[in-house]
Amino acid sequence: MNVAALAHRPQSEDCFLTPEHALAVRLKTAVDNVHSVQVLYGDPYWLKPDEELVRFSYQTAAMTKVATGQAHDYWEVTLQASYARLQYLFVVAGNDGSVVLYGDRGLRNDSKTARLDATNYFRMPYFHQIDAIYTPTWVSETAWYQIFPERFANGDQSNDPVGTKPWQPEDHPGREDHYGGDLQGVLDHLDDLEALGVNGLYFCPIFKASSNHKYDTIDYYQIDPDFGDKALFAKLVEEAHKRDMKVMLDAVFNHLGFASLQWQDVLTNGPASRFVDWFHIHSWPLTPYHDPLLHQGAPQFDTFAFGPGMPKLNTANPEVQAYLLDIATYWIKQFDIDAWRLDVANEVDHHFWRRFHEATTAVKSDFYVLGEVWHESRPWLNGTEFTGVMNYAFTQQIQDHFLTGVIDAPELVARLSDQLMLYQDAANQAMLNMLDSHDTPRLLTVAKGDWGKAYQALAFTFMQTGAPCVYYGTEMGMTGEDDPDDRKPMDWDKLYGETWQQVAALIHLRRAYAPLFGRGSTRLEVVDGLIHVTRAYADQVAQAWFNTGKQAKPLATPATFAQGYKAQALAPLGFVISIA
Repeated sequence: MNVAALAHRPQSEDCFLTPEHALAVRLKTAVDNVHSVQVLYGDPYWLKPDEELVRFSYQTAAMTKVATGQAHDYWEVTLQASYARLQYLFVVAGNDGSVVLYGDRGLRNDSKTARLDATNYFRMPYFHQIDAIYTPTWVSETAWYQIFPERFANGDQSNDPVGTKPWQPEDHPGREDHYGGDLQGVLDHLDDLEALGVNGLYFCPIFKASSNHKYDTIDYYQIDPDFGDKALFAKLVEEAHKRDMKVMLDAVFNHLGFASLQWQDVLTNGPASRFVDWFHIHSWPLTPYHDPLLHQGAPQFDTFAFGPGMPKLNTANPEVQAYLLDIATYWIKQFDIDAWRLDVANEVDHHFWRRFHEATTAVKSDFYVLGEVWHESRPWLNGTEFTGVMNYAFTQQIQDHFLTGVIDAPELVARLSDQLMLYQDAANQAMLNMLDSHDTPRLLTVAKGDWGKAYQALAFTFMQTGAPCVYYGTEMGMTGEDDPDDRKPMDWDKLYGETWQQVAALIHLRRAYAPLFGRGSTRLEVVDGLIHVTRAYADQVAQAWFNTGKQAKPLATPATFAQGYKAQALAPLGFVISIA
């Protein structure tokens, strides 16, 4: 047995409380190295006489292998505790016939004495539900729709910026171009979005800023005049809520825009500015900016990337914290928004995000805090900072198999399994799963114009744990390379067309079985050359098969929803979903 591969961390993604007040326990072992795992468990204070001594009395439960990753098999069991506390020990049986005990203080040879040695048991001292990660039910049951306001729809030409270009979906926008999209355009198309089936609207920034993308904030308390005003936004939120749609705003709390009052005061007054400690300033004068990429020496102040127009905020400063937390709660209190998406979230300190989570959920207990983190995110997903993150690390694997073929099906399943096992169930359920966004090439472009391939990947994503998100225009079959080409004006001529109907059908399927897909368990495997996904929740089970090979595969199953499936054969690029 490869004992070096045995791994478990108490009170982590390996041991966590469930909504049912039980304890989920996981153990990692080397791939195909272990035959079975049992867990010995019981109340640490439940002692019984044994051979004239008082000893710990344990129960035994078999663990189930729930996933196989690149290097590990993952075993899991859910344990109940009558008195809200447990200690537990693993009995691991290798394929070579060896048996070891794995506990808090290391490995032991299996024996009665070792099994009764309570000092080597892992502990969950008490089941404090307040420490459990909480995912609002609505989050896991939401199908999101991402809107880049400047390119969605021009509903009010009176607020168009000077130089606004004609609305041409086939254009290739420049970085400084404006097309006149606004909040009135979104309001005008709410019924279309309702028909599409989405029940969550994720807006890229709408606050006053200099650029068309609005990530260089000037004033967080103002709606950008190019988009409308607060009265219009309030009406938009009200109308969205009438349609049972949640509203998520996007904000950058990592940096301010060059034209912001605070940064302009620093540029004007230098070290005497009352905002000087709001930023990370290293030397004076601040201009001209020293760009290290151009071999100009060390920058005088910290920025987002090396952009002098986006000076980084000092979020350890109590004044900055108070300012940003007031903004965060203002839009909840005054406009009843349901979520924040936080740009460049990984570059802001954890202390601030803990305060942010506490402040927002104090106003609205089921508020959704979504962080933009493109990499492994455990430090933020402990229940005190983010509810979930934009799940790029997960969906990148889907792209690498379904769209570009960089990895094969077994590698896809292994990588996705590893990603799922990084987090507690509640965190996985709150992830935002998207195949494209304003920061990536469009789905159909990555698929090289093959809609069948793109749709198969989209269907697979909708089968996964986490909330799916559709980028505006995907339902119209829009294309676009990386930023800014992925931000073309919406092609409204394709509304209710064939592609739109296919995407709508997928969204409505997900919504129809929202608890199953939102909170159900997930099992991924490759069976007879097909990728097989099993989702289970309560008395419902969904099974899906995806053929990403080049030959049709025999398959006999009821079909709730399918592409390329007939006469008990699944064609290349085909999938079939069966729900019972």
